[in-house]
Amino acid sequence: MTNSNDMPLAAKPIDRAAHRRTDDTWLEDAMKREDVLVLLMRNGEPFVHFGRESALVWLGPEAARVSPGSPQLFLGEDKSGTPVFALDLPEKFDLDASLIAGTGEFRDFRAAAASIPAMDANCASTARSIFLWHQSHRYCSKCGSQSATVEAGWKRQCPECGAEHFPRTDPVAIMLAEKDGLALVGRQKFWPPGFYSCLAGFCEPGETIEQAAAREIFEEAGVITDAASAEYIACQPWPFPSSLMVGLILEAESFDLTIDEKELETARWVSRDEMKSILDGTHGEIFGPPPMAIAHHIMKAWSQKGH
Repeated sequence: MTNSNDMPLAAKPIDRAAHRRTDDTWLEDAMKREDVLVLLMRNGEPFVHFGRESALVWLGPEAARVSPGSPQLFLGEDKSGTPVFALDLPEKFDLDASLIAGTGEFRDFRAAAASIPAMDANCASTARSIFLWHQSHRYCSKCGSQSATVEAGWKRQCPECGAEHFPRTDPVAIMLAEKDGLALVGRQKFWPPGFYSCLAGFCEPGETIEQAAAREIFEEAGVITDAASAEYIACQPWPFPSSLMVGLILEAESFDLTIDEKELETARWVSRDEMKSILDGTHGEIFGPPPMAIAHHIMKAWSQKGH
């Protein structure tokens, strides 16, 4: 059975220890502890060991000397109580001239997250979302003044008007429409040739995630579904930059398609056997999302229904 706790980027989370975020003395001491674990990011890319199959490069207290003054984020504590932090290095940080030269490389997040251990992926995913949020929310949306980072990186506060700003998470419905043993998959123009996946779209104010799913299926493919029929599969944090992908399967009224070409290049109905071959790479004509993406698990869950 699909479980959100086992979903890539969400699995093996550490204790966020939110009560520590306002204790500046504890945080300062924690960064100096010999057992502290610190991951590095630059422009949304994690610092990992060399090699295709690798893990994050975890630093200790020496991380404070890599780029003094860089933004810090307290991620929490592991099962042994070890404090875990992330540092956001400047975009122009010169790795070759730094203290960590030769120890690893900054790698595209998708490429790195597909191969690093579950806890590493969850920590890096969280750090990426928070750091990208800080980069795009430097100014107070109430008065326009530059805000400051507080609470160990989990909040911004305006020194002028006192407004508090918190990291946002955008809910996204990602779904399959199904009817009589067939499921609807689609593709966008900029995707690689032959790549098909679930349909998806952001939840708008005033609607439920089920309603968003039904609306998006109709808008993109012209297929009417019943929001009340929605079957929840799982959810996954998706740091591009800060989405929460909520997986659903909905019952369709008909097979008729009316494609919105601004949203999709095409869409098609596939059987369960086809879906299995799409996911295992043996279809021959089309292929699907990798296991790191929740779309893969939604498609897999549907292909196994009734078995």
